[in-house]
Amino acid sequence: MPKVAKEMSALEVKRLQNPGKGTNHTVAVGGVAGLMLQITPNGGRSWLLRTKVGVKRREFGLGGFPEVSVATARDRARDLKDKIREGVDPTEERKARKAALVAAQRRGLTFADAVDKYLNAKLDQYKNPKHRQQWRNTLQTYAIPELGSMLVQDIAVQDVLRVLQPIWLDKTETASRLRGRIEAVLSWATVTGHRSGDNPARWAGNLKELLPAPNRVAKEENHPALQLDDVQRWLAGVRAMDGMGRYALEFALLTATRSQEVRGALWEEIDLEKGIWTIPAQRMKKEREHRVPLSSGALDFLASVPRFEASELVFPAPRGGKLSDMTLSAAMKRLHEADLKTGGAGYVDRVSGRPAVPHGLRSTFRDWVAERTGFPGDMAEVALAHKVSNAVEAAYRRGDMVEKRRTMMQAWADFVNGSVTDSNVVSFAGSV
Repeated sequence: MPKVAKEMSALEVKRLQNPGKGTNHTVAVGGVAGLMLQITPNGGRSWLLRTKVGVKRREFGLGGFPEVSVATARDRARDLKDKIREGVDPTEERKARKAALVAAQRRGLTFADAVDKYLNAKLDQYKNPKHRQQWRNTLQTYAIPELGSMLVQDIAVQDVLRVLQPIWLDKTETASRLRGRIEAVLSWATVTGHRSGDNPARWAGNLKELLPAPNRVAKEENHPALQLDDVQRWLAGVRAMDGMGRYALEFALLTATRSQEVRGALWEEIDLEKGIWTIPAQRMKKEREHRVPLSSGALDFLASVPRFEASELVFPAPRGGKLSDMTLSAAMKRLHEADLKTGGAGYVDRVSGRPAVPHGLRSTFRDWVAERTGFPGDMAEVALAHKVSNAVEAAYRRGDMVEKRRTMMQAWADFVNGSVTDSNVVSFAGSV
């Protein structure tokens, strides 16, 4: 009958040493037959279990000591022996698990990688570069931070909700589009064999039961606008600032255009001789070319803007490329806070009382047209590149409409520069 090793205590095991013969030394520690502590010449220690599997003698590593304690090593050894008694070969089992893991990893695809592969495969169907960029930006901004590192087959309804819920009420339109884009990416992943089962981003019979319908969600509040009585004081504050952001803010005010249109403006789009800024369709929200008649104030302003040979942008960022939307927002925030520090009331929206933001400058222009001039409202809507009636659209496409709008934009520039009083604002006879 084989000799049974004495069961050593944890302290006795800790005191074991290599005898110094230049080879690995193994000591049976007892408690489980075949459990050994292997000690290398340089003092390294690890657990081994020597036992039979069928007719073959095998050796299994159980981890290093002291990371794996004596008690844990004995538990692991017992578990392995139990499997062997049940007819399981631990070595073959380990190989099978490793093979399954490798296969799963090859099949597996993270959501971030799925987005890239989907966009590379599908975005050619979107001829408008702006659409392609919107797809990427929306997913990159909202979905990738939460889902990017997850394997597509692991994404569930609750994961999609984690992305959508924070913006569903405040940015409903964006959230609704985002949901559709996540659904499209996951649908592509299913068809290409990277996931199976229902699409967790599907609306009908799925998210529809968990989120309010987009058309029933309260409309997003208007962007806080600069009050008309504060415009000239605000503009003086802008002109006292440093940086390219302040130039972009002033041009946005003078032209009543969107931040993204101003930040992406190119010198080649501006005809200084004719006084026309032509914004191409791919940079417009409505995907339609928009011509902006430039007032004398706007042309004088452009003459003062520094030009850089290395950039085609009218308002480049300090390190190249476009200014960020945050740059303009931060500049307006600083203006508001600086006014408060000097005892002013700051620059806040008349209705909400919230600090004005860059997009709100367009509302300021619209308020001016409605409250202090006789210019037609439809003309203001055309100037803002809003959706208008077919009749107005037909008139807008006539060349003389730009010149009619030039009169309005000149009056606006005169107002913001303090060159005209409300009583002297030009009134435009007739409608669009």
